[in-house]
Amino acid sequence: MTTDLRIGIVGFGHRAQLTDQVQRPGRGSFVSAVLDTAERGRADARERLPNAFVTDTLDDFISAGVDAALVLTPDDQHTDVTVALLEAGVPVFCEKPLATKIADADTILEAAHRTGTRLYVGHNMRHMPVIVLMRQLILDGRIGEVKAIWCRHFVGHGGDYYFKDWHADRRRTTGLLLQKGAHDIDVLHWLGGARTMSVNAMGTLAVYGDITGRSDHAGERMQDWFCLNNWPPTAQTGMAPILDVEDLSQVNMTLSNGVLASYQQCHFTPDYWRNYTVIGTEGRLENFGDEIDAEVRIWRRRTHGAGEPDEVHRVTELAEGASAIHGGADDLLIAEFLRFVRHGGRTDTSPVAARDAVATGIAATESIRSGGHVQNVPALSPELVAYFEGGQSRSTSDPGIAS
Repeated sequence: MTTDLRIGIVGFGHRAQLTDQVQRPGRGSFVSAVLDTAERGRADARERLPNAFVTDTLDDFISAGVDAALVLTPDDQHTDVTVALLEAGVPVFCEKPLATKIADADTILEAAHRTGTRLYVGHNMRHMPVIVLMRQLILDGRIGEVKAIWCRHFVGHGGDYYFKDWHADRRRTTGLLLQKGAHDIDVLHWLGGARTMSVNAMGTLAVYGDITGRSDHAGERMQDWFCLNNWPPTAQTGMAPILDVEDLSQVNMTLSNGVLASYQQCHFTPDYWRNYTVIGTEGRLENFGDEIDAEVRIWRRRTHGAGEPDEVHRVTELAEGASAIHGGADDLLIAEFLRFVRHGGRTDTSPVAARDAVATGIAATESIRSGGHVQNVPALSPELVAYFEGGQSRSTSDPGIAS
C-alpha cells in the first residue's frame, strides 16, 4: 500500500485551487501544512483544511516535515522560498513563471543542482489535451518539418485578472509578456523543438492606462471583483494604483534551430482563448478552441482561398477523474509532480524550458521598452542543461552533490 505524501502549500491564494488535486488522502497525497503571510490566506486554509498545520513563518513550515511543497506565491516571491526549500531537502513544485528575473531563475536551478533536491515547474499547458495533440501530430510528421509558429492570445479577462492588483506593477512582474506569456512561450518552444536565441518586440499600454478610477485592493483577490459584465474595457473601474505594464504586445522570436515564431497578446478582447498556427514543409495545423471540444485542423493540399481542412482532430474527453479546469491539465500536472517526487525521472515539464521562457519574456519586454531593438536571449550553462535534461539524476561522484 502506498503511503500518502505530505504536501505543503506556500501561498494560499487563487492558485491554491490546486489543493483539489493534492488533497486526496488514502489515494496518494494530502495537504499537511500551509504557509501564508496574509491572515486571509491562513484563515482560508484553516477553513478548507482543518487538519493541516497553518503558519506564517518559513522555518515553522519546514519544521512541520513535509515530503514536498507547492510554491504558489506571487511571482516575485518564488526565488527566496524555493531556494530555502530546496536547501532544506524539500522537493518543490514552483508555479510558473519560475521567476521575474533571469538571474533569479538561474539561482533556483543552481540550488536544485547543488543540493540534488527535485525541482518541478508548473507549466500546466504541457498537459493540456489540445497542446499534447498538436505536438503529437507534429512528431508524427503530419505537416513535415516545422518552420514557423504563430500564437495569438486573446486575454478576454485581462482587465480583471492582471490590471487590478500586483500583476499591473512591473516591479513585481517585469511585464505580462513574462507573467502571462511564459505559458505560450514555453509551448512555442515545445512545438518548435528549440529555445529562443533572439527577439524583437513592440507593445504599449493602449487601454487600461487611460482609466482614471483606481483602487487599492490590498487584502482582496481577483474573484472579489471579477465579473463578465465589466465590459467594454474602457468601462472598467477599480484599476491598480500602480499600472505600468503593457496591455497589448507582440514579439518575434528566432529559435536556435532556425524556426521563426511570433506571439501576440491582447488584454482587452471579448473572447478568451489561444490560437496556434504551425506551418511545416508539408502542411500546417491550427487549433480552434483550447480546452475540451477544441479542434486541431490540418491542411495538406493546395487550394484556392480558404480551403476545407484535410483532417480534423477533436479533443472530446477529459482524463479519467480529471476536472474541467484547463482541459484537465491541472490533474495531470499534479499527478506527474507526485510521481516525480516519489520516483524521479524525466517529466513533460522542464525546469530548463521554464527558465528559457522567463529569459525570452524578459528579453522581449526589454525590446519593447528600448524601441524594439533586437535582444539576444542568454543561454543556461551546459552543465545545468545536462543535469535537468538527464532527469535530475547523477552519481554521487559528481562533486556538485553531497554524498
